[in-house]
Amino acid sequence: MRILGVSAFYHDSAAALIEDGHILAAAQEERFTRKKHDARFPSHAISYCLDEAQASMSQIDHVVFYDKPFLKFERLLETYLAFAPRGFQSFKMAIPIWLKEKLFQKDLLRKKFQSFDPDIDWTSKLLFAEHHQSHAASAFYPSPFDEAVVLTMDGVGEWATTSVAIGKGNRLDVIKELHFPHSLGLLYSAFTYYLGFKVNSGEYKVMGLAPYGEPRFKDTILKNLIDLKADGTFRLDQQYFDYCTGLCMTNKKFDALFEGPARTPDNLLTQKHMDLAASIQTVTEEIVLRLTRSLAKEIQIENLCLAGGVALNCVANGKVLRDGAFKRIWIQPAAGDAGGALGAALSAYHLFGGAHRTKATGTDRMGGSYLGPAYTDEDVATRLTAAGANFTLMNDDQVMENTVCALTDGKAVGWFQGRMEFGPRALGGRSILGDPRSPSMQKTLNLRVKYRESFRPFAPSVLREDVDQWFELDNDSPYMLIVADVVGSRRIAMTSDEKALFGIKKLNLTRSEIPAVTHVDYSARVQTVHRETNPRYHRLLNMFKAATGCPVLVNTSFNVRGEPIVCTPEDAFRCFMGSDIEVLVIGNCFLKKEDQNSDLKLDYKNAFELD
Repeated sequence: MRILGVSAFYHDSAAALIEDGHILAAAQEERFTRKKHDARFPSHAISYCLDEAQASMSQIDHVVFYDKPFLKFERLLETYLAFAPRGFQSFKMAIPIWLKEKLFQKDLLRKKFQSFDPDIDWTSKLLFAEHHQSHAASAFYPSPFDEAVVLTMDGVGEWATTSVAIGKGNRLDVIKELHFPHSLGLLYSAFTYYLGFKVNSGEYKVMGLAPYGEPRFKDTILKNLIDLKADGTFRLDQQYFDYCTGLCMTNKKFDALFEGPARTPDNLLTQKHMDLAASIQTVTEEIVLRLTRSLAKEIQIENLCLAGGVALNCVANGKVLRDGAFKRIWIQPAAGDAGGALGAALSAYHLFGGAHRTKATGTDRMGGSYLGPAYTDEDVATRLTAAGANFTLMNDDQVMENTVCALTDGKAVGWFQGRMEFGPRALGGRSILGDPRSPSMQKTLNLRVKYRESFRPFAPSVLREDVDQWFELDNDSPYMLIVADVVGSRRIAMTSDEKALFGIKKLNLTRSEIPAVTHVDYSARVQTVHRETNPRYHRLLNMFKAATGCPVLVNTSFNVRGEPIVCTPEDAFRCFMGSDIEVLVIGNCFLKKEDQNSDLKLDYKNAFELD
């Protein structure tokens, strides 16, 4: 049985295809359209999934949408009625769009799918799953667990903002929910907005900024914005927010509480902004830990699965793991709305169809999240030649040796190998790599390659078998979703003067043997690399270790700020020519910047809208 799952119309539209419970393909629409967080109907992603399966739409048994549009319309309407007459102007502006995009969304979807095959009876073929059911299914069914508590936390689906389900075998039963407007995801997004970053895009910037500050606003948040109970349940005081009825996240009362208006993106970050980031991050961790502790005590199942946008908060995830309330945790790598497409398909297969789960291979049933397009060397060579690139076609050994030499020479390497990753993280398929031992690599990658804020940290990829020798972690973290500290023996102690530094002044201190991936609080967002899921990347790390004694590489996504991760060889070549990446390796095609036609150089610094 083949089932296609689709998410669309909010952010990060995606498609995923499963066959008899096995995940064949999954991809976000943004990768094909080159529009970051593209929310449009995922025509390109659907076409890719069908091509990967060599199937037509008529050979798909069911198509499943990841939420129920009418329930979402009901929530929007009831919310405005509950707050009336407040927000009447925004309601008047929104209602024509809702009528088109929410109330009649089922008809809109049928019309979109008819473009693939007008002869199909889409009334019977198109199914709908609830939003949090899709999230929960995306977390439980691909996990390695036969039994688990499943915690979903996000902004909002139809009504649910936080939900708890119990997964056993092929069953998945939701047992608890918190409802809109009380939302941890929206609380975090409110601070994202207030700090001058884009909602549904810049939340990870808040997380990265937090270690530069002190959580001096934590009590202010807990006393005024949120009523937090001992079990982690909570209510938000809507007097401070405008997301229910307005056109932005916060209001003047929120501004007054924090003594000033929201930061605009063109204003410099101050110590106050860093302290606010630290405060909301600390509050988020406290909420998540209270939830997980109470659930572990109540349900008495030792495994935890996480999904929803809040599950991308890898600092909180690391604290949950170290807390030990649950023995093991597994996080869906595409935890946001993109993963809802996969969850919708899996939900239909197991819950609607009653099918049993496939056997886990490797660390889980997710295949390393390498579920996107791949290209043969012959195809790559043809495409690069057409783009005007100069390259050398090497064998595997030559590629590895030359890549290691480039890395040890301090060069930034574009690494384009195998299938593209599904989810927001580059995992060694579409990555930019660097030497983590270099004190200047973090600044170089941020300012000259990624064109992004200097405070942003980079993640380490490390051989799974060596992870506990470098980080305070001895667990699988294949999807870069757990933060752990660098082990004490690898750290460089700070002087008393260095300890006295505040904010961004902490940035340029060398804190460990791998400074390029060590954040200001000695933490790192760790990716463990496994031979079973990515043998080529595993081999590169082994060869780098043989050359340097270090089994770690800097791994950041292959894109510049505001650009989706590259999908095709042409995307990779354009990014290579538009940034200071010095070496590009696509399959066995090896490119050096100095060999390229200078007429092909691009100005990528301002090519994309800032994220």
